[in-house]
Amino acid sequence: MERVVQFTGPRQVEVAEHPRAALPAGHLRVRTRYSGVSAGTELTAYRGTNPYLTRTWDAEARIFRDGAAGIQYPVAGWGYSETGEVTEVAPDVAGAPGVPAVGDLVFGIWGHRSEGVVPAERLLGHTLPAGSDPLAATFARVGAIALNAVLAADIHLGEDVAVFGQGVIGLLTTRLAQLNGARVTAVDALDGRLATARTHGATATLNARTDAVAETLRAATGGRGADVAIEISGAYPALHEALRSVTTGGRVVASGFYQGDGIGLRLGDEFHHNRIQLICSQIGGVPPQLAPRWSVERLQQTFLALVAEQRVDVASLVSHVIPAARAADAYVLLDERPADALQVVLEF
Repeated sequence: MERVVQFTGPRQVEVAEHPRAALPAGHLRVRTRYSGVSAGTELTAYRGTNPYLTRTWDAEARIFRDGAAGIQYPVAGWGYSETGEVTEVAPDVAGAPGVPAVGDLVFGIWGHRSEGVVPAERLLGHTLPAGSDPLAATFARVGAIALNAVLAADIHLGEDVAVFGQGVIGLLTTRLAQLNGARVTAVDALDGRLATARTHGATATLNARTDAVAETLRAATGGRGADVAIEISGAYPALHEALRSVTTGGRVVASGFYQGDGIGLRLGDEFHHNRIQLICSQIGGVPPQLAPRWSVERLQQTFLALVAEQRVDVASLVSHVIPAARAADAYVLLDERPADALQVVLEF
């Protein structure tokens, strides 16, 4: 039997069992070891705020359409940062160049389930080198999201960059921006996360609840403001403060997953008067100007190479490894006590 973590309704989680599926041609079966929880995206399904629950995404027209839900409860197998061991390879792809073999450890996307049936082409180049930590490899996707935001920010050596949100992806963004030559100011509402941000490359930190963020950033840059701000928390007030914090003609990268109406976002204020560039970064693609030479696959490979070279520390970001049978506890923790957790990983 296969075990799958699923949401059966808002704030309702169960681990269901399903008969094991046959392996189709062109696929591999992977026994899951670890599956990282994406606190931002997955909590939208857990809480019932995800737009797919009330509207349908028209992939051809690239718009959401009202009138019907794109997904319904139970929402099964969410998650996009898995590692595991290949246990079966379809005969038609066995031994093909680049296709992992039985016994190989791989990373990829197959959701919170005890085993994944994955198309072979999606695991090309996803074999972990000998000695690699399977737990660290669960950061491939979240690391790619952070790297994508930094590439979209187009940071130059010596620039002042503010990163709003210091959850796992925000902390990785802070580190990657610092590696890219920026002086980084980390912004968050939790002092514990700001302390962690200092160990991940932040030159300065500001508490969003108690500090005058935009005013402080402008004072620290001679009245100019930050060159770039990256907003990765998905909170509209944070996006508004990011717009307030950058210089005239500055750039704000919106990389969070924003829910509902934009309460707290006033586009007639600094955004309008300072002619701010507002850029969306989303892991479905890379910045258009980089598309000829970058891809989502390259983002993941590059990030894992930085981890292997010990230029990015992910091990310290794992706050909880929770057995998959107790998945409900993981979501309660992230939903109700976010200050107590960073990266939560389910272990199968």
